Amino acid sequence: MDISAGIKASLAGRYASALFDLASENGKVTPVESDLEKLASALAESGDLAALTTNPQLTRDAAGKAIAAVAKALKLNALTANFLGVLAANRRLAKLPAIISAFRAIAAAQRGEVAATVTSAHPLSADQLAALKTKLTAREGRTVMLSASVDPDLLGGLVVTIGSQRIDASIRTRLNSLAQAMKA
Repeated sequence: MDISAGIKASLAGRYASALFDLASENGKVTPVESDLEKLASALAESGDLAALTTNPQLTRDAAGKAIAAVAKALKLNALTANFLGVLAANRRLAKLPAIISAFRAIAAAQRGEVAATVTSAHPLSADQLAALKTKLTAREGRTVMLSASVDPDLLGGLVVTIGSQRIDASIRTRLNSLAQAMKA
């Protein structure tokens, strides 16, 4: 499956693409993806780790040693740990969140998946999410990985975003449209 040129054109995309190619050659896409999820969680939970990746005062050697210790503590596989070492040596640790995001997108595209988000005014039940996922999968012709969020300002209805497409069936939008029509 073809990967978006926009992902590959960015710096983070080039690193993610290189990591994906290495992981594919070694049959380790799933373990690397799992490692990157652990790393993303650690970055979100630890302000110190996030500061480490963005600190310009750290030398390349110090950043490399620190990130190697993080990789060991998180029990990351050798391929992921080596990749983090390359990022540290090239002073690219600050790009780690974008690289993780790009890797997820590349891996999902290779599996024939597409990411979608659904925003609703109230939390959706598991049955509602499953039904929506089934309909979106049929519409898109590939597996949809659905994530849900809640925005009470919508008043009701849904806003579904798949890639660059947005389906806005919220009451807020309908009321705004009606207000605009009444002004004319």
